[in-house]
Amino acid sequence: MNNNTPVSPRTFPLGGLSADVRSRVLSSAQLREHGVPAGRVAARCRAGGPWQQLLPGVFLLHSGPPTAEERLHAVLLYAGRPTATGSGEVPVQPGPDTPAPAPATVPYSTVMVTGLAALSLYGFSSAPPLLTLERIDVLVPRTRRLRSTGCARLIRAHVLPLPELIDGRPVAPVARAVADAVAHLSDAASVVEVLTEAVRSGHCDPATVVRELSQSGLLSRQHVVDAVDTLLAEGRSLAEGRLYELVRSYGLPEPVWNVDLRLPGGPHLGGVDAYWPERAVAIELDTRAPRPGGRRDAGPDLSDDEQWSATVRKREHLELLGITVVHLTPRKLRESLEQQATVVRTALMAADDRDPAARVVVLPR
Repeated sequence: MNNNTPVSPRTFPLGGLSADVRSRVLSSAQLREHGVPAGRVAARCRAGGPWQQLLPGVFLLHSGPPTAEERLHAVLLYAGRPTATGSGEVPVQPGPDTPAPAPATVPYSTVMVTGLAALSLYGFSSAPPLLTLERIDVLVPRTRRLRSTGCARLIRAHVLPLPELIDGRPVAPVARAVADAVAHLSDAASVVEVLTEAVRSGHCDPATVVRELSQSGLLSRQHVVDAVDTLLAEGRSLAEGRLYELVRSYGLPEPVWNVDLRLPGGPHLGGVDAYWPERAVAIELDTRAPRPGGRRDAGPDLSDDEQWSATVRKREHLELLGITVVHLTPRKLRESLEQQATVVRTALMAADDRDPAARVVVLPR
């Protein structure tokens, strides 16, 4: 039998290609279940044959260049090592008169796309198109006994995050994908571009991104540290802009902005982002980020805890003086601006029912 002819009309109707990428890229386990022995697969993948091997144990059922979707699916099949579909047939590759079958659900185990490939799927303009990426990063359990090869670059993790699903594909959360992308970027400008887009486009907060970079051990690289300084400035600017919007869009009285508070003739009490002197209500934006040194396998980031402790001490001191401190995060401002406006309005209205606060000196910051 000619190696380019179908094994049987039932098993290989190769009149055309299915629109479903999962019918065009199959693992050796899936092909075995469909009755295709390893020898037949090898024969069809010879030079000039109708198939090709994209990765060990993963095959493309046509001879043309793989599309971006085919490469992505192949990497997930390789890293996930799925079992066969259980259908008993190779999915039909229809001709003009044969309808495409319904897509089968293909398990990818616990693996997920990460790095620049994930950012491309999220729509980052700073990430190259999928088809131009030499390597597709995929996050796998630490115990997975595979190696990086071809277009698949495996990144091992002790603890895997919960993936997002984009068109049915498991994708690492944005902050983790950013960290894995930065790990392979040596150009400082590219790192800044990726980090700022993650924050500016509203995908995540600066603190979340920096925490991932710290846990990945990337804050030991000077070009990453420099990019983080730009990121934090960008994140604070965005958060302050949303705070201005909160006050003005929801009809709150205008506060004094970005001021330091001191006791008359006494010590410095700390800076706040907004303050209503007549109501003794302050707003403090929490844009903290962990300092260098924390890693995923090194336990809690103590320096981050120290920053939080200092913030709590300042807040407690102000509240002992009768000043109400409303604590807002960039995420709260981004996701629930109206709710946060209600919180601030409630604090302002409650001022009339409290004992008068201690007199403080308000200075520009």
